[in-house]
Amino acid sequence: MEILVIRHGESEDKIVNALEPLTSLGIEQSKKMSVRVSKEFPPELIWSSTLQRAKQTADILANIVDCEVKYLDDLCEQKVDESDLKFYERVQQIFSFIKGNSSQYKRVAIVSHGGTITKLIENFLQLPSNNNVWFHTNSTGIHFLHYHPKADILKFSNSTCHLT
Repeated sequence: MEILVIRHGESEDKIVNALEPLTSLGIEQSKKMSVRVSKEFPPELIWSSTLQRAKQTADILANIVDCEVKYLDDLCEQKVDESDLKFYERVQQIFSFIKGNSSQYKRVAIVSHGGTITKLIENFLQLPSNNNVWFHTNSTGIHFLHYHPKADILKFSNSTCHLT
C-alpha cells in the first residue's frame, strides 16, 4: 500500500493565529497540488482532518482526482491539554485505523496538519515516542510512504515542486 501524507494549504492561522479557512493562496496551492497528485499518483480514497483548512484541501483534491473523502477528528493537530505522549498515541491509533481500513486500496491520501504529519511519519518509521525529530512540511507539502513487502520506504518528503 502507498500513502500520500499531505499538509493543508496556507490558512488564515498563519496570518492571524486563528483556526480559519484557507486563504486565496491556500486554495491555489491546493489546486496545484491536486493537479500534480491526479497526474502522478492519484489516491483511491482520501482521509482528512475535520478542521476546516484540511477539509477544504481534501475536498479540492477529491474533486480533481474524483474519489471519496472520509473525515476523522483524530487527524487534527495536538490539542492544548494533550501531552506529547498522548498526541503520539492518538496519531499511532488513527494511523493503525487508517491502514486497517484502507487495505483494499493501492494508494490512499491523508490530509492533515504539520504536527500530526510528523507523528504519522514517526509511526511509519517506527520511531519511539520520546524522539527529538521533526518532519517539516510546507503548505501542501507531500510525503510519499510505501509499504513494500521487503521494506517500508519513504519515497520522498515535503515535496512542493507543484508550487513552482
